[in-house]
Amino acid sequence: MPTVVIPALLRKFAGGIERVEVPGKSIRELVQQLGRQFPGIDQQLLEDGDIRPSIAVSIDGEIATGGVLDAVNEDSEVHFIPALGGGAL
Repeated sequence: MPTVVIPALLRKFAGGIERVEVPGKSIRELVQQLGRQFPGIDQQLLEDGDIRPSIAVSIDGEIATGGVLDAVNEDSEVHFIPALGGGAL
């Protein structure tokens, strides 16, 4: 089962859990399952049915570009990475 690493900012929705195995074959399925296990976390990850623009998804160390359509393998590790704020110097 794929492993999802929950970012520190979203762990309050997951009772402090850092890593969780979640069934699914796509990012969409993983997010849906996360939402069932941890109500509200899916709303933090999605906007208009896709991954929020302020969040990057890493699958097995590679930044994914397909949003919720990206496929995951049975042994994948998925990270949801909140964007870092920045600005002009």
